[in-house]
Amino acid sequence: MNSLERAASAYLRSAMQQPVEWMEWGQAAFDRAASEDKAILLDIGAVWCHWCHVMDRESYEDPATAEVINDHFVAVKVDRDERPDVDTRYQAAVAAISGQGGWPLTAFLTPDGKPFFGGTYFPPEDRHGRPSFRRVLLTMAEAFQTRRGEVDESAGSAMAAIEHNESFSGRAGDPGPELVEKLVESALQQFDPRSGGFGSQPKFPHSGAIDLLIDVSSRATATPGMAERAKKAALVTLDRMSKGGIYDHLAGGFHRYSVDENWIVPHFEKMAYDNSGLLKNYVHAFQAFGEPECARVAKDIMRWMDEWLSDRERGGFYASQDADFSLDDDGDYFTWTQDEAAEVLSADELKIAAAFYDIGEIGDVQHNVRKNVLHVTRTLAQAAASAGVAPESAADLLRSARDKMYAARRLRPTPYIDRTVYVGWNGMCISAYLLAGRVLNLPEATGFALKSLDRLLATAWNEEWGMAHVVAYGETGGSGGRVAGVLEDYVFVGQAALDAWEATGEIRYFDVADSIMRGVIERFYDGQDGAFFDTESGDRGERKLGALSARRKPLQDSPTPAGNSVAAALLIRLEALTGKEEYSAKAQETLENFAGVVEHFGLFAASYGLALQGMVRDPVQVCVIGEAGDLSARRLETVALARYEVNRSVVRLRPDQLGALPAALAQTLPFLPKIERSFAVVCSGSRCRPPVATAAELMEVLNGD
Repeated sequence: MNSLERAASAYLRSAMQQPVEWMEWGQAAFDRAASEDKAILLDIGAVWCHWCHVMDRESYEDPATAEVINDHFVAVKVDRDERPDVDTRYQAAVAAISGQGGWPLTAFLTPDGKPFFGGTYFPPEDRHGRPSFRRVLLTMAEAFQTRRGEVDESAGSAMAAIEHNESFSGRAGDPGPELVEKLVESALQQFDPRSGGFGSQPKFPHSGAIDLLIDVSSRATATPGMAERAKKAALVTLDRMSKGGIYDHLAGGFHRYSVDENWIVPHFEKMAYDNSGLLKNYVHAFQAFGEPECARVAKDIMRWMDEWLSDRERGGFYASQDADFSLDDDGDYFTWTQDEAAEVLSADELKIAAAFYDIGEIGDVQHNVRKNVLHVTRTLAQAAASAGVAPESAADLLRSARDKMYAARRLRPTPYIDRTVYVGWNGMCISAYLLAGRVLNLPEATGFALKSLDRLLATAWNEEWGMAHVVAYGETGGSGGRVAGVLEDYVFVGQAALDAWEATGEIRYFDVADSIMRGVIERFYDGQDGAFFDTESGDRGERKLGALSARRKPLQDSPTPAGNSVAAALLIRLEALTGKEEYSAKAQETLENFAGVVEHFGLFAASYGLALQGMVRDPVQVCVIGEAGDLSARRLETVALARYEVNRSVVRLRPDQLGALPAALAQTLPFLPKIERSFAVVCSGSRCRPPVATAAELMEVLNGD
């Protein structure tokens, strides 16, 4: 055992029996490097990362390689999910040094943590133009000992790259709707009309861009035809993804990305943050376009999350499911040969499943051509005709085949579930579940979201100490210390708390959202130049080791929405309810801080576009007042939710909650007549329309706005 046996992270604990003398990121590792005058070998990876485990087996588990590392370096291993602040900075440095980043990230640092060389995966022998890892190790050790001047110069350049990365001097005043349209146009130009998605292989979902397109699809835009093009791009992308192999047709949920442009062969790991973003996409598409298939996919995402990615007893969402059971697996858990399907299906079930899911003797996976990734290329009627199956029995046969294949798959060794409960990702999942619960009328989803939020607020949030990054680790045996929350942890939970208030009317959720935002301003806001840093200022929390001394203001969605964009969106929502001018001023300053450069990021800054859309459009609040469980109130809420607009909020209140409202809303709802039945009030700015009591009346008011 090395010292990682004391770690709490699943990724770190997976390396505790390696012969490398690993240390966790912390003061002790840096002190040792300084006292022994050794360079630091930094490995950053994740438990779900296939190539991280490949490099572990090939190099870090090899005694001869471990001896080289132990003789010449202080070895530090970091879980990128546990320490996103460390990962983002060294990713920027290695990208500047080598031209690419990714995982595993392999970096060589001076004893004070400045990177002077790095890359991603290094093979055990010279291969395909890549030097062997042992050769790299010896070269870097020699350079550190004999060419310290060159090392220090390289380290200085890398630190400059970190400090420059996403710390822009791109201020522009008064950004408006035209900037939103530039971001939309950038996404539309990259849209693949044949296969959906954006760009070519590999293809990622880009949930923020999809939401921006859905929002714009219902707007009158200055650019002719933009709304219709946005609608087509969103719907085609959602349709092709849900038919592709990136979607798990047996268990539900989406894999992280597709290696091909047709969404057929994915990288098989599944992430909480991807599925929360896609859940919102499909619910928003159902709201905007009324497509029942979007509602079906949304429910199926939740089926997988409920079964595999949630702590049903205590509340909370787990982090991820690995791609593989072992390094010899490589996606085999999720794929099928024709013979494997035939073993569990009847002849008729095999016919329809093979035709519908494109299961053939020759499959889709490069390393094993007999393996098929289930994906849909035709309608059920077309599949039935091709298979010679009676149309009236096709649906039942397919359902039976799917159930049998899933049951058989569950008997296979199951890829690892990382049961760590990360705060920010949980905020995203809670918001998505609250949305789905309301729009799709799934009270159990709403209930689990609130249960999860209550757990987060009880264990991770404290006004004095701030937000933690981790609620609970999934592994036992280690003892993880408190990891300070980053900007995303705060703002995602703040959004979730505000969503919870809208869904329940419970003022405690609004109060905590407001309290979290005050903490964000106090701990992360740049009072001199505006916008938010991703980590707390240096006088708070732990000492800023290594590259953590570099300040960073996140703008790019990578892939979770950027912290500055979410912070601005939350400020805008809170200002509309509190009337606090400080909130609107800081939201505007944040968006102006990046307005001069953001269009160059295109669809990678879609969350900025959503925040800006919320600022330039007047906020619309639909307050539905009625007793809990009242069917008339539910009908009014359904009408109010039957359209997705980023600047529209729907607040569900009981009559007894009207005495405890946010300040600005309390001023606009003071003189409501005593109405015995349920009713709705539509407010915009400081003006409210007269109450309406029927769905038809509410629809007329909303269409008029």
